[in-house]
Amino acid sequence: MMFEHELLEQARADRRRVVLPEGTEERVLRAADVLIRRDVCDLTLLGDVEAIRKKAADLSVNLGDTQLIDPQTSELRDLFAEKYAALRAHKGVTVELAYDVVSDVNYFGTLMVQEGLADGMVSGSVHSTAATIRPAFEIIKTKPDASIVSSVFFMCLADKVLVYGDCAVNPDPNAEQLADIAAQSAATAARFGVEPRIAMLSYSTGTSGSGADVDKVREATKLVREAHPELRIEGPIQYDAAVEPSVAATKLPDSEVAGQATVLIFPDLNTGNNTYKAVQRSAGAVAVGPVLQGLRKPVNDLSRGALVSDIVNTVAITAIQSQTQEPPA
Repeated sequence: MMFEHELLEQARADRRRVVLPEGTEERVLRAADVLIRRDVCDLTLLGDVEAIRKKAADLSVNLGDTQLIDPQTSELRDLFAEKYAALRAHKGVTVELAYDVVSDVNYFGTLMVQEGLADGMVSGSVHSTAATIRPAFEIIKTKPDASIVSSVFFMCLADKVLVYGDCAVNPDPNAEQLADIAAQSAATAARFGVEPRIAMLSYSTGTSGSGADVDKVREATKLVREAHPELRIEGPIQYDAAVEPSVAATKLPDSEVAGQATVLIFPDLNTGNNTYKAVQRSAGAVAVGPVLQGLRKPVNDLSRGALVSDIVNTVAITAIQSQTQEPPA
């Protein structure tokens, strides 16, 4: 609860505009109601304007002066079509084709972010991950210092917040990509008040194991140390040695990370996705995310099972990410 409270306070401190493409979805409207009442950020809702207003009225949601835009009829559609066609000309996209593409709410919302009409976007409550983030890959693209887009979850436990990466985007990153994920995750952790101590997870700790999977993690750890000597990092390391001091005392007694890791980097998506869900369900942790990292401007994806509180938290995170975003290309 304290972490969630601090998110809202941090977002409120430097007010931003977040676009929500799923403007007629009940959970999105209820989340908008919370964000408006708590004065967290400015919102733009996309969709049929009359349908949004009717649904909001049915739910007793007061949208106040929230901006409502229908991409089908918006005067921005022509401009966005030209912008998108120029960006995708190398793929044979014409203005005529782009005119149809940008009427899609996720493409329209992404172009709003790219053009500075919104500071970030949150979607995915009724759209797939691919439908939400593909426009961002095509339009916003990655930061100059990021080789890939990755993600983290903030795992809110009873007594601490841990950062898990990557549990949502990259199926089987190589050593270089894993090192990038670790560096991005450390920066994200620090941005949200979690002091980064990075554990590069494996089924082996230290020099006790070998094999391609362990070697990948070992190489990634080496790459992070070389590129970011200021970061505290340990790897390869098993989960128990990373978070439990008594185990760390036995396996890696001289490590400054073992037993007190805060940023846990999984070797592949299979491991990461299953682990975060196991901890969420079995330990009662609140999982906030996935939070995308590596994009020039923030776009975040919701689970299609997202609760209203998940949407509120993700919008706040997106607003905070935009407070330190890269300038447009």
